[in-house]
Order: sequence, then C-alpha cells, then structure tokens
Amino acid sequence: MSLSERIKKLAGLGSATSNDVNRAKVIAVAAQKGGVGKTTTAVNLALAMAKFQDLKTLLVDLDGQGHVAASLASITPDIIGASLSDILLGHGRSISEIVHPTQVTNLSVTASDKGLAATEGILSGRIGKEFLLRGTIKQARSDFDVILLDCPPNLGNLTLNAMAAADYCLVPCDMSPLSLAGVSDLLVVVETVQDRLGHDLKVLGILPTRVDRRNWRVTEHVLNELAELYGELVFDNHIPINSFLARAQIKGVPVFDLDPSGNGATAYKELAGEVLQRIKAAN
Repeated sequence: MSLSERIKKLAGLGSATSNDVNRAKVIAVAAQKGGVGKTTTAVNLALAMAKFQDLKTLLVDLDGQGHVAASLASITPDIIGASLSDILLGHGRSISEIVHPTQVTNLSVTASDKGLAATEGILSGRIGKEFLLRGTIKQARSDFDVILLDCPPNLGNLTLNAMAAADYCLVPCDMSPLSLAGVSDLLVVVETVQDRLGHDLKVLGILPTRVDRRNWRVTEHVLNELAELYGELVFDNHIPINSFLARAQIKGVPVFDLDPSGNGATAYKELAGEVLQRIKAAN
C-alpha cells in the first residue's frame, strides 16, 4: 500500500460512515508516550466544545494518574462511589452510571480512578477484552454530543479499548523526534484496529503541541517531517508552549478563565472548531 493510500485509509476517506445524528461522536485522545500534551488537549478541547460550541460533552478519564480531575479541580465536585474500573470489570452496566456534571455548562466527567492500572492487567485475561469499553458507552452516546476519551500514555489494553470504542482518534505530537516516532507506532495500532478488529476507526488528525518558536530549528524540523509523512492528517491549528496552560493545570482551573485571550486558550478554542469541521467532512 502506498503512503497516500495509507493516509486515506487512516483518515477514513471513501469509507462508509454512520448517518445517526443522535449518536455522540467519540474521540480517543491518544499518544504512545507521556508529556506530549495529551491530557492538556483532552481537557481543553472538552472545555472548548462545551463552552464555545455549545455541545453536551463528556470527558472520560482512562488514565490512572488522575490528571484530568486535577486539571479541573475547581469546577468538578468531590466524587465518591463507583469507578470506571467497576464498570469495566462488570460491576455496573453503563458508563452513564459514573458520569458527573461540572460547574461548566454542558461539561460532564468521570471520576479519576487510581485502580485503572490494576484493572488493565485483569482485562488482559477477559474474552473480548478489546470491546469492554465500547459496550459501556452505548447509553452515553444518546446523552451527549461529544465524548472525549483521555487515554493512558501507552498502547496497552485501555488504549486499545478506547480505540475500539471511538469513532475518531486524535494524536498529539510535541516537537521532539521521540514523539514523532511515537506517532508512527500509534498509527500502526489504528490500522490493527481497522483490519483485525474490523472497526471503522478514523484518524481525526495529528495535533502539533508544545510548539516553541524560540527553538525554531527543531520545531521546524518536526513540523516539516509531520507534513511530509502525514500531509492532510496534520491539524492546521498548532498548540504553542504557553505558561498559562501549565498554570491552569496546576491551579485546577480552565485556561479560558485564567487567561481567556492568551494564545494557549485561543489555540484550543480554534482547535474545537477545526475538529468539528473535520468530523463534518468525514460524514
């Protein structure tokens, strides 16, 4: 298969798509390694979808480190009770049972779950382990417009579950050669999901993150490599290095409240629009 044919396949060009307008679009935000802006992207894209696009949005935290809850601490209530592990292990029927609203209109979240690492190991012995998450989000698809899945920073069972449950995969890539190599590895997993699991997963796009104009030589090299390798899969919007994105995470507040006119907030607001344009084009 030629490179251009592979890109078309990953993007789902020419493939059949669902016409069910009542189904939420499910987007897995995934990366092979940590530190590339994966959770930052999942959190701020979810906020932008809810706040600026007026979409009922659910953010599902599949990463046992709990960074989603920390990033939204000021707007998320203290959550006790059933966890995502309980649902995946069969102690509940639907992820809707563990969905909680935030103080941001249209935005709901699942609680952080420190037990997900252990759950991932247990799942490896389950029949049909790749499809456990997909079965639990069926009800939530009719309750929301967009569901974002923040994946662990690896290509294990939970990430595979997210991809088998998602309609689209969004891949953050920071400006480092290691992250660039990780994109290739993740796209191989997408192709495996398409071919071996028979699931119509599309790559929504590759998102350049932590773009540093002060270190332009390395940044330009990675951006050029992304463009050469993946062409139209690369998002037009890039996420800059921005101190307020980090401060917002530390304080647990939305960057749109902390620095609403800054280039970090602006980039994620514009990304939300581009994501919706790409979804519309794919359908």
